[in-house]
Amino acid sequence: MSAPASPTTGRTGGLGTSVPRYVPGLLLLVVVGVIGTFAQTGLRSVGKATGTALPDIEYVLWAIILGLIIRNTVGVPAPFRPGVGTYEFWLKIGIVLLGARFLLGDLAKLGGFSLVLILIDMAVATTVILLVGKAFGLGGKLSTLLAVGTSICGVSAIIAGKGAIDADDEDSGYAIAAILALGAVALFSFPAIGHALALTDTQFGLWAGLAVDNTAETAATGAAYSPHAQQVAVAVKNTRNALIGLVVLGYAIYWSNRGGVAVASGLGARAQFVWRTFPKFVLGFIAVSALATLGVFAKPDVTSLGNLSKWAFLLCFAGVGLNFDLRQFARSGVRPLIVAALGLVVVAACSLGLVLLASGWIEGT
Repeated sequence: MSAPASPTTGRTGGLGTSVPRYVPGLLLLVVVGVIGTFAQTGLRSVGKATGTALPDIEYVLWAIILGLIIRNTVGVPAPFRPGVGTYEFWLKIGIVLLGARFLLGDLAKLGGFSLVLILIDMAVATTVILLVGKAFGLGGKLSTLLAVGTSICGVSAIIAGKGAIDADDEDSGYAIAAILALGAVALFSFPAIGHALALTDTQFGLWAGLAVDNTAETAATGAAYSPHAQQVAVAVKNTRNALIGLVVLGYAIYWSNRGGVAVASGLGARAQFVWRTFPKFVLGFIAVSALATLGVFAKPDVTSLGNLSKWAFLLCFAGVGLNFDLRQFARSGVRPLIVAALGLVVVAACSLGLVLLASGWIEGT
């Protein structure tokens, strides 16, 4: 998927001429999201009225499923696409606002601990995917894109890695399709596994933040378990996201040594590369957390920011489904998907084991 267009600029350059383009799609995001919330509450009401033990499917899943059905049946007409394409913008807004739920001390403790687990998962994911990719006859650059997408932050890492290692469009398309497909699998399977294992909200949030690839799917997976699980998952995922520049630079240097790509030399040029690929919304998340730590927000303010964050995530989750084109995965072939799937299974099992081993420390956060 391509990055969403900016809501504030257009080809004509004027704010007034560009904003109306986004209105139809934004309204569609709101409608899909609201229907998702009504579907959850409606099913609860039916179960309570009839005395039936119906499954409590979170609004997150309803919104994504509804968007998925629309995209892959009637499709998303052209007038709606600019607004629908802003879903990643709303994801970033939701993450930044979520920072109000964390004090810097708790954030540093959680981030520092999760960093150790992230580094272990990165090593495992990279090793498994590169070895399995070689066994399945995938090209080195495609395997690299799958490895960076699995270990760091999904599509964003693949896009950054594509330019850094000079991969072609076909390889990046295959890698993105595989990562998005597995994100959908994790979104629907992780909560069921978490409930079966009776994971606490904190344990599940840490696991989702460590193992789910794409940031949007990480937030949605956490939300499908509980609000607290979502908060922990997003905080841990931000730690992973912060490493994108360093990891992509490392792969670029590796491929430059093999003659596959040119990398700018010098500490300054490489620092600029890291900053260019660094996800800036992570800094916004930390800044809001710092304001919360300083007591700038009263309790009602934190509640209001939390509600705004939920609305932003709701628009994002609706957009995830509306941008999920099943035909894209049919065109990408099965080998990249199998390699990435094996990587996800190994990383999920490894991170879950680490979370369970560290459960005593985790619950103290």
